[in-house]
Amino acid sequence: MFQAIVLDLDGTYLSSDKRVSERNLQSVMACYNKGIAIIIATARPPRTVKNFLPEPLLKIASFVYYNGAQISCPLSGLEMNESIPGPLTSEIVDYCLQFHAEAEMTMEVQDEWYSLKELDYSAAMSVLTNPVVKSLEDFKRFDATKILLTGFQQLEPFIHQFGTQVNILITDDNGLVQIMSKKASKEEAVKRLCDNLHIDGQSVLVFGDDYNDIGLFRTFGYSVAMGNAIKELKEIASDTTGTNDQDGVAQVLERLVLL
Repeated sequence: MFQAIVLDLDGTYLSSDKRVSERNLQSVMACYNKGIAIIIATARPPRTVKNFLPEPLLKIASFVYYNGAQISCPLSGLEMNESIPGPLTSEIVDYCLQFHAEAEMTMEVQDEWYSLKELDYSAAMSVLTNPVVKSLEDFKRFDATKILLTGFQQLEPFIHQFGTQVNILITDDNGLVQIMSKKASKEEAVKRLCDNLHIDGQSVLVFGDDYNDIGLFRTFGYSVAMGNAIKELKEIASDTTGTNDQDGVAQVLERLVLL
């Protein structure tokens, strides 16, 4: 019935304490052993995914990072990056500094994390390292893989200014603004992976919980919203399951795939 399983991480496959339960791990590995491709599609960068996922899963999965701005598929050799061009990065940085100087702004550049000042996100984002401080000159020169803003107010003028040039996602209970290349989205990255692996999109099973999963739910064959998912995702899902702390992913895989 299914050729591929797509897993979001935070709020979906990972528990609230950012762990993969034994039940979730065994169910996904059992699906892989049945010949089903496993795709991890997350907003996170490669370095934190490596910290969170157990080694067996890292060896067999394909990966979509940064909400689709980066793809890595060891099975087929596909590697891809979609970045915000330096001149546009510079415009966004100048705008934020002028109109939202109080917001905290960081930037991901192909698995390197930068900021303009010392910040401690170890607890808030469950990371082991904090961003490296860079000068404003360096910051504006990067081709950004992703720009992140916290404490950002009055989002509508920003969307009006840049919404046609970049993808803008608001997640984490409206606390985090994520900005990527206009070409970057989870659904487009997963489509590219499926084409590369000769997988029919209608045979893809997708799990998610937040706004950055809406495109996946609208694109692929069967979608499952977690019990803790936003209502907008539940309204368009094919199915719902338990929360991420109740092994909701394993519940569905055991019912639909591992019969």
